[in-house]
Amino acid sequence: MRFRHIVLFSATAALALITAIPLAAQETPPAGGPPAGGARGGRGGGRGVGRGRGPLLPPRGPVPRSADGHPDMSGYWNAGNNGGAVFEVQKHEAKSRSLPAGQGAIVDPPDGLIPYQPWAAAKAKDNFDHHLADEPELHCYESGLPNQMYRQFGFQILEPAGYVVMNWEFMHAYRIIPTDNRPHTLPASTHLFQGDSVGHWEGDTFVVDTTNFNDRTWLDSAGNIHTDQMHVVERFTMENDRTIKYEATIEDPKAYTKPWKVAFSFNRNNQRDYETMEFACIEGNTDLQHYDASEGGKK
Repeated sequence: MRFRHIVLFSATAALALITAIPLAAQETPPAGGPPAGGARGGRGGGRGVGRGRGPLLPPRGPVPRSADGHPDMSGYWNAGNNGGAVFEVQKHEAKSRSLPAGQGAIVDPPDGLIPYQPWAAAKAKDNFDHHLADEPELHCYESGLPNQMYRQFGFQILEPAGYVVMNWEFMHAYRIIPTDNRPHTLPASTHLFQGDSVGHWEGDTFVVDTTNFNDRTWLDSAGNIHTDQMHVVERFTMENDRTIKYEATIEDPKAYTKPWKVAFSFNRNNQRDYETMEFACIEGNTDLQHYDASEGGKK
């Protein structure tokens, strides 16, 4: 078992880490196998190195299928940068040299901005201006949705009979999603970090409906918010053997004026010997500046 030592970092450091990862790293080659990169490139039948693009993978193949005929999404996947969504999901201007401008992941509404009600917009601004140290993930709480889907470090998908299971390196997060279109059964008073997810197949698209969220997660590292009335519908569509198209529609009548949508792609991690590392983090963790006297902090 390998371990990743936990390092709690600010939103600034998080974005610097994500933007430093080259796109080619999202499709890494198998050990001893074809080189990594896109499907186009230099001379020699696509086996060369394209200018500035790094070495290349062979062309993408057909969608793999499981025994029941549905697309087989099993494997390791990376979400990439997605317009800097891991820092801020909506379109954003540069905050500093290490926090450049980004388009975010919102595709509807067309302006790329969360359609906040005035109180929620004010709360999100206050979070960014005064409370970035309160980001839930800095204290080792799970990310919630759709934030979990564009977190760094990648995740694994498994498809045992009747379920789709997702495991993240980040925060030991996981989702176990039944695929039989069962109804939600949790009472409305039950609120969870990851919500209650149920799924079904619509042709080759896996559709997941999630309710019963708590209001303790942010949508990103910049302080964007939702309430416990958020409802998320996700759609996973395999486009080929190395790409999953992802869409999520988010509605919350307590925080937003209308539903909004994010969309991006997951790219398969093709490293033959890849394994998920353990990102050890303890729920409720406090940073050095917030240690109390019992933990060695100032009295």
